[in-house]
Amino acid sequence: MSTFYSEEAANRRNSFLLALLVIAVLGVFGFVIGYSIGYANGDPVLWAIGAVTIAVAFGLLSALGSYYGGDQLVLASSHAQEVGPEQAPQLFNVVSEMATAAGVPMPKVYIIDDPSPNAFATGRDPQHSSIAVTSGLLQKMNREELQGVLGHEMSHVRNYDIRFTLIVGVLVGSIALLAQLFLRYTFWFGGGRRSNNNDSGGGGLAIVFLVIGVVMAILAPIFTALVQMAVSRQREYLADASSVELTRNPHGLESALAKLASDNESLHSANGATQHLYIVNPLKKLGGGSSLFSTHPPIVDRINRLRQLTGDSPMDPAEVRQLSGLE
Repeated sequence: MSTFYSEEAANRRNSFLLALLVIAVLGVFGFVIGYSIGYANGDPVLWAIGAVTIAVAFGLLSALGSYYGGDQLVLASSHAQEVGPEQAPQLFNVVSEMATAAGVPMPKVYIIDDPSPNAFATGRDPQHSSIAVTSGLLQKMNREELQGVLGHEMSHVRNYDIRFTLIVGVLVGSIALLAQLFLRYTFWFGGGRRSNNNDSGGGGLAIVFLVIGVVMAILAPIFTALVQMAVSRQREYLADASSVELTRNPHGLESALAKLASDNESLHSANGATQHLYIVNPLKKLGGGSSLFSTHPPIVDRINRLRQLTGDSPMDPAEVRQLSGLE
């Protein structure tokens, strides 16, 4: 039977394995790119080795950079400002309660000046973690609902989700960047150089590798993003359940999710690189159905799972209609 502690261990292991997988994809991608370009320059093996080395080194450096400094980049891009207990006493009090319940050190606390209610956690481990909430969340949630939201975010800290999202987010971005660079190179320089090798008999194989490279450049970012999004949705379910474990109150988070879903304010500081961090998607308004490209499970599903913990009935059609059009 799965426990919160086994899930925490699995998150640590999966973060490492998925990082290796993405780096391996970078290596294969680099080989195909280098080999295809090398045919146009007379030494495909040397180019392939060089491209693999550069791609893997780029992935490793990106992973290390995100591990040690990614959280500060996320907080800076979100315009989050660190606060103390004097500036936000209730927020600090609830964060302290949840940290004690989770058995983790007190994280740094940040506020994003934005009317849209939302929150996220970031950092490389519980000893180096931060929790950010919007001013809209503090204004629109009562204390019970705030506990539910912060219990959810503290669960991400305790379960090491924060490390996973930092590292994998940067690695997935690395693949997308490499793909774009290759496609741009192919567009501007590929055609003229390939024709120079047609007489030597290597042109046909060069074209094959070039086509493979283009296909990978298109599909690799999509594949890695799908993997990231699928895992992110499962982590949201786990964090919801963990929040109930910490607060001993499923109704607080359920009520908070309903408020978050029905709020129409947009979060201006969010972007595509950080949207998966938030408790609800700050960029998209989606209905009750699931989407392959969604970073979050549907709100209706999350609320119904919380209701299963208490034996309450699932949301009826009238309740679902109130949340329609939002994820």
